[in-house]
Amino acid sequence: MKKILYTLALSTLIWSCGGGGEDTPPPSPTPTNNAPTVPTLVYPTNNLLCIDNVLDFDWNASTDSDGDAITYQVQVAKDVGFTQLTHTVTESATLRTLSLEKGIAYYWRVKATDSKNLSSAYSTTNQFYTEGEGVSNYLPFSPILVAPTLNLIVTSATTTLQWTADDVNTTDTLTYDVYFGTNQANLSIASADQTETSFETPTLTASTAYFWKVVVKDNQGGQTIGQIWNFVTD
Repeated sequence: MKKILYTLALSTLIWSCGGGGEDTPPPSPTPTNNAPTVPTLVYPTNNLLCIDNVLDFDWNASTDSDGDAITYQVQVAKDVGFTQLTHTVTESATLRTLSLEKGIAYYWRVKATDSKNLSSAYSTTNQFYTEGEGVSNYLPFSPILVAPTLNLIVTSATTTLQWTADDVNTTDTLTYDVYFGTNQANLSIASADQTETSFETPTLTASTAYFWKVVVKDNQGGQTIGQIWNFVTD
C-alpha cells in the first residue's frame, strides 16, 4: 500500500512540474508598416510661367519598402498655405492633367499613401503662373516662411524673421513691407519698402504670442499679401 501511495505522489509531482501538455507559443508580432517615400515634383517646375492653362502635373514615383501598392494625392491651390484649394485628386499613376484658370498664381504638392493608409509627408511646393491674355505684369508669388517656424517657442529677447519670395517676371525688383504685433487682426507695419528678406524684431515680451506677415511688392505696382505667421515667447 505504501508503494502505491508513493507512486501516486511521484506521478502528481511530475505532472505539476511540467507535464500535462505542450507550451503555447507566443503570438507572432504584428509586422511594422513603413510609409512610402516622399514624391518629388517634376512639372510644372518652380517659378514657371506656363503657356497654357491645361497642364500635365508630373512627379517621380515613390517607393514602399513593404511592397504595398501606392496612390498619390495631388493638391493645387491659389495660396501657399493650401487654404484656397482648387483641386484635390487621387491618382495611381504619376501624372494627372488638370484645367486651371488663366493668369493665376498656383501652388502644388503631392503625397504618397500605401494600401494600409499610411502616408508620406507632402513633397516640396512648386509655384507657377498660368499665362493670362494681355497680362504684362504678373504679381509676385506669396512669400515663403523660413524662420521662426510656425508656433515655435522663442527663448531669446529678440528674433530674426526670415522669408523668401520670387517673381515670374525675373527682371522685377522686389521690396517688402513687414507687419508685426500681438493682435492678429490688427498688425502694425514694422518696416516698409525694405529689400532684405529678414527683419530683426524689437524686444519681445515673455509668454506672449506674436503674429507677422509680409507684403511682397514689385516695381510695376503689383503686390501680394502673405499669410499670417506666428510664434510664442517663453
